[in-house]
Amino acid sequence: MELSNNSINEKPFVIGLDMGGTNSVFGIVDQRGTIKAQTAIKTSAYPDVKDYVKAAAEALQPILDQVGGISQIRGMGIGAPDANFYTGNIEDAANLVWKGMVPIAQLFEDALGIPVRVTNDANAAAMGEMTYGVARGMKNFIMITLGTGVGSGIVVDGKVVYGSDGFAGELGHFVIDHTSAGRSCGCGRSGCLETYCSATGVARTVREVLEKSSEPSLLRELNPEDITSYDAFVAAEKGDKLALEVFERTGRLLGTACADFTTFSTPEAFVFFGGLTKAGEYLMAPLREAYEANVLRNFKGHTKLLISSLNGSEAAVLGASALGWEE
Repeated sequence: MELSNNSINEKPFVIGLDMGGTNSVFGIVDQRGTIKAQTAIKTSAYPDVKDYVKAAAEALQPILDQVGGISQIRGMGIGAPDANFYTGNIEDAANLVWKGMVPIAQLFEDALGIPVRVTNDANAAAMGEMTYGVARGMKNFIMITLGTGVGSGIVVDGKVVYGSDGFAGELGHFVIDHTSAGRSCGCGRSGCLETYCSATGVARTVREVLEKSSEPSLLRELNPEDITSYDAFVAAEKGDKLALEVFERTGRLLGTACADFTTFSTPEAFVFFGGLTKAGEYLMAPLREAYEANVLRNFKGHTKLLISSLNGSEAAVLGASALGWEE
């Protein structure tokens, strides 16, 4: 039987869940990417995942009532640390209270009676950008998330790349410094991209430059251990040469790495998302320059370097919700 437009739209909403180590934020989202209602619970308050799912279902009920109940929900998408799209499990997440294999998709399907899909947070961001954001209509792009770490979601021919085990796309752990001076990384290796180009990486660079140079800087007025990438941005806004140098260095490293990533999938665009993108042209100008200087000759001028168009506070929920529309 051929579906009419009315029958396609019989279930006009999906649920998106942005699951963090501390908080879980739920949103009911329509096909235009509008969050119609939101609620949240404390992830860390439930040492037993079954209690967490029960509390989530109870918290969802009032906002489900606002849109006509669960019968109006097509599916649910979850963006979570160390979540495996293939298995529906969260696997040994370091930042969650539950250890080992957690069958989170199945638990929510049993509780809500709707299809549930999961993926890691960077892949969810890529899905959200492709469904609702600046990458809408693109079939090939790479999402780079610049937060506490560096994450990535790779889209090829309109599909997120999950690899053989569901965990493909760890570009933040691409090693850019193979020397003995490479910075130690939480993954156990040294010299990873995220140790230089994340928000925490920028703060590390500031501390290093302050220690090695005597150049005057507003950042010297701060306790070195408390310095953040936002402090560097504030200083750069005031013309601080040291802060500007830090963003110049960070942008060049990231642009050069992206030039290497291009040889893998020749993306239409790189889309950058996360707190560090608030640095704007302080980061993006050297990034673009380094990218064009280092990209393979036949790829020059073919790739856009864009900042996400999604609202930061809503992007994670929207990204997760994009999974809910999948058949």
